[in-house]
Amino acid sequence: MARRLLFMSHPTALTRHTHAAHPAKSSAPTLSPAPVAAPRAWRRLLPGLALSAVLAGAGIALGRIDWLAAHGFSALTLAIVLGMLVGNTVYPRVAAASGPGVNLSKQQLLRLGIILYGLRLTVQDIGQVGLAGVVVDALVLSSTFLLACWIGTRWLGLDRQSTMLIGAGSAICGAAAVMAAEPVVKARAEQVTVAVATVVVFGTVSIFLYPVLFQLNQPWQLIPGGANGFGLFAGSTIHEVAQVVAAARSIGPEAADTAVIAKMVRVMMLAPFLLLLSGWLARDTARKAKRNASGQGAQSAKGKIAIPWFAFGFIAVVLFNSLQWLPVQATAVATDIDTGLLAMAMAALGLSTHFSAIRKAGAKPLLLALILFGWLLVGGGLINHWVPVLLG
Repeated sequence: MARRLLFMSHPTALTRHTHAAHPAKSSAPTLSPAPVAAPRAWRRLLPGLALSAVLAGAGIALGRIDWLAAHGFSALTLAIVLGMLVGNTVYPRVAAASGPGVNLSKQQLLRLGIILYGLRLTVQDIGQVGLAGVVVDALVLSSTFLLACWIGTRWLGLDRQSTMLIGAGSAICGAAAVMAAEPVVKARAEQVTVAVATVVVFGTVSIFLYPVLFQLNQPWQLIPGGANGFGLFAGSTIHEVAQVVAAARSIGPEAADTAVIAKMVRVMMLAPFLLLLSGWLARDTARKAKRNASGQGAQSAKGKIAIPWFAFGFIAVVLFNSLQWLPVQATAVATDIDTGLLAMAMAALGLSTHFSAIRKAGAKPLLLALILFGWLLVGGGLINHWVPVLLG
């Protein structure tokens, strides 16, 4: 009886007794919780991934409508708009369940999408625009971004993250550049959304303005080279790839071909830009740390470079694509997948953006984007005028 009570009061003793009495059961394999954890983790991601995918699919479908495509509204732009509409209406009710998948979409899937973006480019594109085209793109990119940093932070008093995102979007390739720069500058969702919005506004204006500028340029030839030269001007100064295509097609097929190639070369500069930006931010952080620290702390202050590893992947994919080993059909499928990944990232960004945060940003981001748009027209025009003359 005492022995029975002892077993009842000490479950561990009962367990040991049972195992001792039945050694065969004690050696039986037990289920490990590890295989169960992985499916559970994926189940947590599925709602947010599914929601991002649905919005991305809707954006891609809308982007194929002729009227929207002709006016430069790409799948990425439409995906973020749809994401914002859902994010400010019904999404807060399911945010707890969808949050992990949405975060995965706007972070990891974004980086993968930027890497696969290299399938749209080849090294041979550089040869088609020549040295003058490369120099024009480089000067437009660097001057626009530096002007954005100077005016945005010193004149307008904007925060550094918003300034750099607007500068990157205006200087390189619109929304894709904004999204690529976001991990480097460590921006918030509303800052990214505001920067993308400025790209949409002034890129759309470009679609209607550049054909008019082409007609005005005909008698004056301020941009030399006819349709071909004006295509280089359009490709080096308009924000989005889709907007470049829409504007240049209104001018003519020759201008469209040159504009797209010039734009692709400009996009190719995204990777070195991100590497230089990361190094500059690390150096600036170290300098501020040394200024604020004292004694031993000042001597040991160092800036940590946030290396955008996906930029190296982007370069590697461009180089691989330049070998032309993939069949055309495979490249087309991979490009469609990349569009889907980037659209999911944009939709997820829209889901996590609140209209109140955009209103709080005020008119200064739009003013900065307007100034940069003016520089792209005037300064970009001067660069396109003088570089071919000097290198010709």
